[in-house]
Amino acid sequence: MRQWRHAARRRLYRGGRAGPFAAALNRLSAVQFAAGVLSPSQAMTMEVRGRRTGRVISFPVAVADLDGERYVVSMLGEGVSWVHNLRADNRAVLRRRGSELVRLEEVPTDRRAPVLRRYLAIAPGARAHVRVDRSAPLTEFARVAGDYPVFRVSHVRSLRR
Repeated sequence: MRQWRHAARRRLYRGGRAGPFAAALNRLSAVQFAAGVLSPSQAMTMEVRGRRTGRVISFPVAVADLDGERYVVSMLGEGVSWVHNLRADNRAVLRRRGSELVRLEEVPTDRRAPVLRRYLAIAPGARAHVRVDRSAPLTEFARVAGDYPVFRVSHVRSLRR
C-alpha cells in the first residue's frame, strides 16, 4: 500500500516539477501554511525571488529543526528552480502567522545526513521523493545526501504583514 501511495506522489512531480494538480495543491497549501491554519508548526510558506525574472514565487515547505537550528530541504533534488534562485540570492521570506526575512546557507554534503533524517520525520509528503526509508541508519542518508540540497535558515528580521 505504501509503495502505491509513494508512486502516486512521485507522479505528481514528474521530471522534478509540479504537474497541474500538484501545483494547485501547492498553492492551496501555501495559503494554509502561511496563515498557520490546520497545519503542523513546521509547515510554512517560503518566498524566493526569481534569479532571471525577479518575480517572487511562493511554495509550501517543511522546516526541519535539529540541534537548535532550522533547515529547508529540496525533496525533489538539485533541479528545482527555488534551489537555483537561492544559490543566486540566499535571501527568502518564511511565512507562518507573520513574515520573517531569512538568509539560507547551503549545508555541505558531509553534514546533511542527520538533517535529511529529521526532515523525513516531519515531512511525510517528502518520503516518496527521497530514496531512503525514514528509519534507515545515518549511513544510508549520507549515501544520498549529495542529491538533496539542504539550507540552514538564519533569522534576519521579522517583517510586518
